[in-house]
Amino acid sequence: MGREYFTQNPQYPFADAVLVDGRTLYLSGRIGLLPGTTQTPSTAEEEARLVLDDIQKVLALAGMKMDHLVQLQVFCSDVSLWETFNAVYRTYFTGPLPPRAFLGSGTLLFNARFELIGIAVKDN
Repeated sequence: MGREYFTQNPQYPFADAVLVDGRTLYLSGRIGLLPGTTQTPSTAEEEARLVLDDIQKVLALAGMKMDHLVQLQVFCSDVSLWETFNAVYRTYFTGPLPPRAFLGSGTLLFNARFELIGIAVKDN
């Protein structure tokens, strides 16, 4: 099985994603931090944008876009942010929205509100 690893931040002890057999991309947990920091923004809307922008960047490393996502899991420190997240989330897709879970998680790393993991598949 061929694997290609993508890493934006080599200081972390994991890859941002791994592409298996040139087609299926598995994304590590992504959080929306302010650029160059370990701080989250003051609003949930901005954090949602930052985490989705980060996912776009990792997908682009593998030659993919958001519409290549086939599954996404959202871990959220406060499930009352469901509508806030959804309002931002919908703006990142041009095609059908991928299957998704939205899970209450308790405290996340760096006090993030959202952490996302997902799977994307390249078109044939």
